[in-house]
Amino acid sequence: MATSRRPLSESLPDADLPATRAVRVMLVDDSLVVRSILERIVDQHPGLKICASVASAHDALAFLACEPVDVVILDIEMPGMNGIDALPHIIERADNARVLILSSNCVEGGPAAIEALALGASDTLAKPGRGSFSGRFAEVLTERILSLGQLPIPAVAQVARRAMPPPAPVAVDAIQSIDCIAVAASTGGIPAFATFLAHLDRRITAPILLTQHLPDAFMEFYARQIATMTERSVHVAAAGMPIERGHIYLAPGDAHLTVVASGRRREIVLDRRQTDNGCCPSADPMFASVAETYGEGGVAVVLSGMGRDGASGAARLKAAGGTVFAQAPESCVIWGMPGAVAKAGVAAATLNPDAIALMLGSFLKGRARS
Repeated sequence: MATSRRPLSESLPDADLPATRAVRVMLVDDSLVVRSILERIVDQHPGLKICASVASAHDALAFLACEPVDVVILDIEMPGMNGIDALPHIIERADNARVLILSSNCVEGGPAAIEALALGASDTLAKPGRGSFSGRFAEVLTERILSLGQLPIPAVAQVARRAMPPPAPVAVDAIQSIDCIAVAASTGGIPAFATFLAHLDRRITAPILLTQHLPDAFMEFYARQIATMTERSVHVAAAGMPIERGHIYLAPGDAHLTVVASGRRREIVLDRRQTDNGCCPSADPMFASVAETYGEGGVAVVLSGMGRDGASGAARLKAAGGTVFAQAPESCVIWGMPGAVAKAGVAAATLNPDAIALMLGSFLKGRARS
């Protein structure tokens, strides 16, 4: 069995200063050639450190039982236990580690990538062909590892967690209806949305609009994945599609999902204008359209993700009388998007996804709690 290439430090720096130590990376791939190339890429960055390089999922689980890891780079196709089967066990054993799936199966948004994300992987990346591991791929891989390993971007979120003011109490009229639920998510958002959906009271039939940051090629596969979790009808949004109760509408990867009123009818408009935050799809236009169309009947839910997408749109929804929820930092892969909403004072409550869903159920019963 392959073991740690270097001994881990006997003493770690203060947890309040995560940027003072390197991100610990474990490689799990049955190809010695691939592992050697990835080791060279990782070793070239001073903020990263290979703590283990193993050839099987079983070896990975054995290492994780003894040593801490920040980021696991996991292949899918391996002899014995493949990466998809191993993923839930690795996530459980790895405690707070983030898993990046690196596989040729992830090319063009294949179903394996969506399945991995739904099972709790933090991110996926297509493995290039032989001779293509340098250049842009090496840069992208390094950026992904640093982000998932909480260096340097999530280090800011760590400070924000300590400085975040307590959430304001939820004040909702007992007769207020929930007319539309708009959800924004990015890295870590797929399992978070699955948890939210699993705990949502079935009597809440308000349409759900979902902006999940994924390439366009992923969207049909992701819609099918969501459909296995719910009795609701699930659609990739198309222009002119009517908004109906009991349905979920997923933003396509190349346009913003917005809703407009046409008499008593509500329908989808796809907006391809560039946003200030550079995201496409972006949650900001979605939330802004919900504010204009549904007003106080609109609910925004901001789940795990990097950046600030959704913050300005959520503020507009709150100003229109709607209610905004942000995912709590302890359950986020990256507390960027929900953190921006919480720090701006826009969120009525900052909770884990299951608790947000349960609170919406309490609205339904007319007894929302702070």
